[in-house]
Amino acid sequence: MSASDPTARPPAAPRERTRAHVYCRPPEPVVFPASEEAPETNRHLELRTALYLILKRELAQGATLGSDQFVYWDPTTSRKRLAPDAFVRLGVPHRTFRTWRTWLHGAPDLAVEIVSESDEGEPDWDEMLARYRASGIREVVRFDPDDRARPIRIWDALDGDLVERSPNDPDLRACEALGLWWTVIEDPSIGPMIRLSRDREGRDLLPTPDEAEAKAREAEAKAREANKTLEAEVAALRAELAQARGKRRTRRRSPG
Repeated sequence: MSASDPTARPPAAPRERTRAHVYCRPPEPVVFPASEEAPETNRHLELRTALYLILKRELAQGATLGSDQFVYWDPTTSRKRLAPDAFVRLGVPHRTFRTWRTWLHGAPDLAVEIVSESDEGEPDWDEMLARYRASGIREVVRFDPDDRARPIRIWDALDGDLVERSPNDPDLRACEALGLWWTVIEDPSIGPMIRLSRDREGRDLLPTPDEAEAKAREAEAKAREANKTLEAEVAALRAELAQARGKRRTRRRSPG
């Protein structure tokens, strides 16, 4: 019977249940959660990416950099691994790679871990430190954007151990591996952000690529404005000089 058949009847309306039935199991309602745990939050991604791009812009000529790639330090097993949010191996110009194996490439000189809500399924920090100690990475930085009192903590490899710097250390935020300084700035879109500076006070920041581009555009605009001003001044001087020459000619032609 086709849909155009005039004798076709519309489907019957659903009937109300008139009696209770016995079922084999209770119903399992469909749940539509408002949120779901993700491998990486947007904030963590932005913080990690920004730091990696800053490091790459500054160091790529003389260092290899990674971000979230696995670092293996035991050639007999793939279970012994780390995935720092950023890491640096000095002395080798930057290149691409899939994984970092310390028995082939050496241990990174610096690694940074950015704490995130998505870290709940990761090993606790003591276990992470044990892995970092075993890996041979010589400087480990932990940044917690939600810890306003101690957002940056640093561990150094000393005599086979990995030892945290004291909060009372006057050079607590020195990045010994890079000869720079760690600092925290407030970003209007993502909040506290870990950055590197050339000075202890955090005034001479290593720029992000966007900041460097904006600064270059600003410098170009200032140069163009300065050129326009200079051209206007030269034109004015030429006009004055032409006017002065015209007056001298007039004086010479007038009767004595």
